[in-house]
Amino acid sequence: MSDFSPPTSPVVLQVLPALGGGGVERGTVEMSAAISRAGGTALVASAGGLLASSVERAGGRNLLIRSMPSKNPWRIWRNAARLARLIRSQKVELVHARSRAPAWSAYWATRRTGVPFVTTYHGAYNENAPFKREYNAVMAKGDIVIAISRFIEQLIVTRHSVDPARIRMIHRGVDPAVFDPDRVGPDRIMKLSRAWRLEDGQPVVLLPGRITRWKGQAVLIDALAQMATRDVCVVLVGADQGRAKFVAELSAQAERLGIAARVRMVGHCDDMPAALKLADVVVNASTDPEAFGRVVIEAQAMACPVIGTDHGGAVETIDHDVTGWRVPPGDPATLAQALDYVLSLSHEDRASVGQAARQSVWDNYTTSRMQEATLAVYRELLG
Repeated sequence: MSDFSPPTSPVVLQVLPALGGGGVERGTVEMSAAISRAGGTALVASAGGLLASSVERAGGRNLLIRSMPSKNPWRIWRNAARLARLIRSQKVELVHARSRAPAWSAYWATRRTGVPFVTTYHGAYNENAPFKREYNAVMAKGDIVIAISRFIEQLIVTRHSVDPARIRMIHRGVDPAVFDPDRVGPDRIMKLSRAWRLEDGQPVVLLPGRITRWKGQAVLIDALAQMATRDVCVVLVGADQGRAKFVAELSAQAERLGIAARVRMVGHCDDMPAALKLADVVVNASTDPEAFGRVVIEAQAMACPVIGTDHGGAVETIDHDVTGWRVPPGDPATLAQALDYVLSLSHEDRASVGQAARQSVWDNYTTSRMQEATLAVYRELLG
């Protein structure tokens, strides 16, 4: 990894609500490792969480602010004062904000202290409430704004009238050494197969993603009922994050369609490379556009066939009929046809698509590419 310029040890503070298990949080860990390897000091201000220990292992340091997830205006203002004190005491030279409420605190703190401010615009952020655009706008206030896809880059320009010269498009990345089909042994696959009660030889369609309405689990369950291939098992991988009512809706939907025995809701999975290798097809069925869609490139890195919805980041990561397939969002009938088609392909044809997808990840979507491009943004502002 390249060194910073000038050759001092800059202190970079990343700010986010908490360190759960999502893509934003994993990106924070990845950049903590990159900053440390480049000779800098990596600090993270958040309420802590699942990946806090990963930040420490990556060479970073956690600074606990328990109120960081709060959207209460008074607490956001108080957090700005806390961050300003932290910036001064830790001699922070650049702040990188990754989520809206903490970004407002970080924005005001950096304006008080004169420290460069970087934002990563991680989502398509809905505007279905009064003043929501104004609330979202903080993610476009960075001295440099990182867009995680071409789709998001265009959204920032259109929605917030940002000068394109302030935007840097940096795709998210995956480590192809971790998501490597040759490194996942049969013992790891068998462990998951037993835990999920899968039958030998039964085709598995996997949808990874937290259990929430817009991720499209209901669309996939409808598609399963319409498939010509009748022995398929759908596995929904992801935490429900307290959405017990929606989980009950999905269960009732599967019962009503007579396919409950072929649907598994298995919760969080600690071994996603094995889960992806176990799958015959991975589906991203999001009904709202994904800002990027990390699941797609993780599956592609594992050389697993992918079907994604034809909007948002998937348009960039899935070359239709070459590295995967795209279907209209919210269209279970077309998704069912696509699943039947992919499962009908020979092993050789599916392997060919899988290898093309893995090569695409190597060429465009690696963690190291994302890290180096982000360090270049830091160097640009610190230089």
